[in-house]
Amino acid sequence: MGEARSEITIDRSADDVWQKIGNFGELGWMPGVETCELDGDNRVIGMFGMRVVEHQYSRDDENRTLTYGIVDGDMKPEVHRATITVMPAGSGSFVTWDVETDDTMVDVMQGAYSGALAALKEQLEG
Repeated sequence: MGEARSEITIDRSADDVWQKIGNFGELGWMPGVETCELDGDNRVIGMFGMRVVEHQYSRDDENRTLTYGIVDGDMKPEVHRATITVMPAGSGSFVTWDVETDDTMVDVMQGAYSGALAALKEQLEG
């Protein structure tokens, strides 16, 4: 099992960033996501022709953290648990996306999360 972190500074308030990234049922900001449907604490994502089911384990609006994991679908690692955290950083925010997953998936997840955070930054600062 391996771990990775993607991080970025965004020139928007932590509340603004959390409003976008903390909404478990909305992934329109993330590249490659074609559909996202909420089913209780699960979201079913259609992306790159695959179906991925993620489960929300915890969400803390006060501390701006969201923890979830892939639980089913076409791409299902043995282990996947990710936590997104948004922290104030001056007038902007600092976002981290940590993942614990299979060794073979670490680089894939880190690349996907880094790309998603870059897209989020562009959308929120644009």
